[in-house]
Amino acid sequence: MDPVSFFLIFLAIAVIGAALFVGADFTSGLFRNRRPTGAALLDGFDEPVASLPPVLLPADAAPADVDRVRFALGLRGYRMDQVDQVLDELRDQLAARDREIAHLKTELAELAEPARPGETGA
Repeated sequence: MDPVSFFLIFLAIAVIGAALFVGADFTSGLFRNRRPTGAALLDGFDEPVASLPPVLLPADAAPADVDRVRFALGLRGYRMDQVDQVLDELRDQLAARDREIAHLKTELAELAEPARPGETGA
């Protein structure tokens, strides 16, 4: 075999191998954005730009409202910022309802107590 042909075949195999290596994302660690120690590795993607309207629940969300919530799809699934926002709002609403229920139960227990002797009822 001619040395020039051998070199061209070797060069073609090397180029194909390099293309497969890069195409298979083996080198993705080399191209990632590095953050200072303790920060998250972002896989080379910047933070998503909020180009869509926010997903919000009404102030007094009902189960049907939660069923109607839809999130936009991002590169790797649902947009985490939208999901986090809705879950935070739902958590706050549930906490407020729990406080209100506890307050109403306390008032009901106070009203249900029998009047003590010597006290006048209002």
